[in-house]
Amino acid sequence: METGFDNDKYLSMQSKQIRERIDQFGGKLYLEFGGKLFDDYHASRVLPGFQPDSKITMLKQLSDQAEIVIVINASDIEKNKVRGDLGITYDLDVLRLIDAFREIGLLVGSVVLTRYSEQNAARAFQDRLESLGVKVYRHYTIPGYPSNVPLIVSDEGFGKNDYIETTRSLVVVTAPGPGSGKMATCLSQLYHEHKRGVKAGYAKFETFPIWNLPLKHPVNLAYEAATADLNDVNMIDPFHLDAYGVTAVNYNRDVEVFPVLSAIFEKISGASPYRSPTDMGVNMAGNCIVDDEVCSRAARQEIIRRYYTAMCEQRQGAGTKEEAYKLELLMNQAGVAPADRPVISDALSRAEDTGLPAAAIELPGGKIVTGKTSSLLGAASAMLLNALKALGGIQKDIHLISPIVIEPIQNLKLKHLGNRNPRLHTDEILVALSICAATNPTAELALRQLPKLRGCDAHSSVILSHIDETTLRKLGINLTCEPQYQTKKLYHP
Repeated sequence: METGFDNDKYLSMQSKQIRERIDQFGGKLYLEFGGKLFDDYHASRVLPGFQPDSKITMLKQLSDQAEIVIVINASDIEKNKVRGDLGITYDLDVLRLIDAFREIGLLVGSVVLTRYSEQNAARAFQDRLESLGVKVYRHYTIPGYPSNVPLIVSDEGFGKNDYIETTRSLVVVTAPGPGSGKMATCLSQLYHEHKRGVKAGYAKFETFPIWNLPLKHPVNLAYEAATADLNDVNMIDPFHLDAYGVTAVNYNRDVEVFPVLSAIFEKISGASPYRSPTDMGVNMAGNCIVDDEVCSRAARQEIIRRYYTAMCEQRQGAGTKEEAYKLELLMNQAGVAPADRPVISDALSRAEDTGLPAAAIELPGGKIVTGKTSSLLGAASAMLLNALKALGGIQKDIHLISPIVIEPIQNLKLKHLGNRNPRLHTDEILVALSICAATNPTAELALRQLPKLRGCDAHSSVILSHIDETTLRKLGINLTCEPQYQTKKLYHP
């Protein structure tokens, strides 16, 4: 795949910026980490060359000073909100994050439930965490937030929130996804620290929007696409423009909350150390783009993918028309359309030719391989096998998996597991291929091609089953689907 981003340069520059900000505030720093810490696949898609775990690589260098606080919106627990790239709910992702942090030697101090209002699911989640030995704190909705500064910065505002007990000089505040209340949690802590006579500072590590790229740059538009459900809007930072005469890009929530932050700092030291929301950030990503055109192309593709995801979620009853409308507008602003995603037309053409669902994948180098539905395989499974053949230089007519292996799996599904569909899903195909690879060198060759699929784009003419979507996601394939099902049934497992 093409590279448009220098990850090594990014790690060096970003680490330096964080250390300088720690030095700026002697004693304690609350560092808000936006986006994904471990698996920032959005950044890796729109900035080819960015490693998904870059942020955590930097934190490991500060493990003796750092403490992690994970924030989750209680309403998201109640709604069973799902993290799109992993397919798991936000509450389960909190557990996953705790395990992941601990495995690399980082201290997880606590979990904070924000916008808490006695939701049943949130209470149950708190009980579960506490039974596992995890400290849990509650933060509440403040009327008029973020405009009612006198109420917010008072005992009836932040003062009602639980004070989070921390033990390290660097407190990293992160969350499963956007809109969880990370900044409000940091500001609440500054208020409580001030009341206790503790000097503390705040900084923000948010990769997007990239402040020193143009407002309508495709990478920044892709960020709006990723947060369409939150109604985030990129905008020129008016405070930065007024203070320095320099145009910088930020987003509406940071601009709206900046007066609150300024008010809190004024109560602490008499003056705010920041003159604009952009000043709060430590983001160096824009300085590490080495090929703007590569990143722009990747970002445009991401906007199209987000559009199809929104359309499918709407079809499944999990999204709204407004999200789809916003993403359609962003596609127009970026100058792209579904026709600019080559795999779409190939998948639809194959489906039209066969009269059955089909799928297509674009391999490294631009070659597109398709798969059709058959009596043995679903379209996604056929596409996967055909892609592995193409990558391994294996002839199309060679069977990688013997019918002797497929038939017992089908019998197991139909006769013993209660399935009605005999066709093999992608996970079943990979297991069967692995079995054949033990004795068949050609199957083993095909299996070795799996890593080459990471980052490839694919499209299905119908909404795939959850099993197929999850398997392709684990392989790192960027999948989109037409917003329609293969059948007219109401229930689709």
